[in-house]
Amino acid sequence: MSTVLSQRKLAITLWRQTWPMAIGVLALLGFQLVDSAFVARLGTAPLAAQSFTFPLSFLIIGIQVGMGIAIAALISRALGADEHARAKRLTSLVLLAGGAVIGVLSIGLWLFHEPVFRLLGADNTALSYIRIYWGPQLCSAWLGAVLYFIYSVFRAHGNTKLPGKMMVLSSVANLVLDPLLIFGVGSWEGLGLPGAAWATCIAFTLGLVITSQALIRKQWVSNVGLLDEAKHSWRPYVGIAAPAMVSQLMPPLASMLTIAVVAGLGDTQVAAWGLASRLETLSLMVILAMTMSLPPWLGRCYGAGDWGQIQQLIRLALKVAVIWQLGLGVILALGAPWLAMALAGTPNVQSELTLLIRFLLPSYAALGVCMLVVSAGNVLGWPLRAMLLSSARLFVCYLPCLWVGSLLFGWWGLAAGAAIGNLLAGLTAWAVLVRILSRPQRQAGYNG
Repeated sequence: MSTVLSQRKLAITLWRQTWPMAIGVLALLGFQLVDSAFVARLGTAPLAAQSFTFPLSFLIIGIQVGMGIAIAALISRALGADEHARAKRLTSLVLLAGGAVIGVLSIGLWLFHEPVFRLLGADNTALSYIRIYWGPQLCSAWLGAVLYFIYSVFRAHGNTKLPGKMMVLSSVANLVLDPLLIFGVGSWEGLGLPGAAWATCIAFTLGLVITSQALIRKQWVSNVGLLDEAKHSWRPYVGIAAPAMVSQLMPPLASMLTIAVVAGLGDTQVAAWGLASRLETLSLMVILAMTMSLPPWLGRCYGAGDWGQIQQLIRLALKVAVIWQLGLGVILALGAPWLAMALAGTPNVQSELTLLIRFLLPSYAALGVCMLVVSAGNVLGWPLRAMLLSSARLFVCYLPCLWVGSLLFGWWGLAAGAAIGNLLAGLTAWAVLVRILSRPQRQAGYNG
């Protein structure tokens, strides 16, 4: 009976930690999907141009998420060991370093954007749209990254409500600004495609102002002893951040390769794939929320040496992931024609998007398992295994199946191959997790 109560308490706590982030992720990803839906009304060419930018945008997001994982892991471990002064120093350091790294990356992506997009398959028409969109989009990416780092600090302290609220607020602001800046109002014709990026810039700036003030009020930052702390902490930070960033960079690299394959099938397919990519992240909102709320909790357990609760938490999270994601995937697959009609602007794109939804959405249950295992591994002392698992998911399971399917059966084969790749990735992650949890302290805690 006590075990049942313990599991029930864990489930309630997991729910309380996860639901604010789930609502926040839903709002954040929802506005990205709506953003693409607005752009789709401009025509297939602007939507295809925006879709070409997704892999590089995911590259920035991958680096910021990898750094955010390290931020949450180190601060939560310090808090679990009652080292509150160190947690404040770490907060100041990682915010400064993270903003600088993303800033330098954004500048580099602007300077070399034309040859990169040509390699991805963008033609002159797409490049004409990309040139006017990419600058403000990089600005919004930098603002979003710094905001995400602040969210990571709050999550490390066990506060998921403020990040969730701020995601909703910034999403609502973007939703209001999108049609105004894209299509204009009254006699003003609007900015077209760049208006979508400028709307996001304004929304993220609003979020930064509010969260920065909250961070200062809570006195979670310190400028005392930063140099000594940097000398002491850079190795453990890099030890977590480097494999985590490599893991997070694998999806953008895979996305670049995927968009190159899709580009060979035509602009209509590129536009449909871009919408499906937005829909993928939205449908995975609960999984993404758990990858944000669960690691800090696991980090505090890690700092306290509580491996029994770590095992219970991981098993509970995986059960929730499979049941929720499979149910949602089946429902959305059944409603695929109506969902595609709501998102896509032309019948051809709607038809191609419908096929993707039917194949891909149910397979995200397996993808969710893999994502949670990788997320847990980064904070529990086996980031190298997490990195290898993330690489295997994409380059052993997903991309080969997608490419072979496309080669043999065209668009239909590409969709089916991607779904099969997700299933294989989930089964692989489960097998790795079972092996590690059978010897947790030796396998997970100390071997990396």
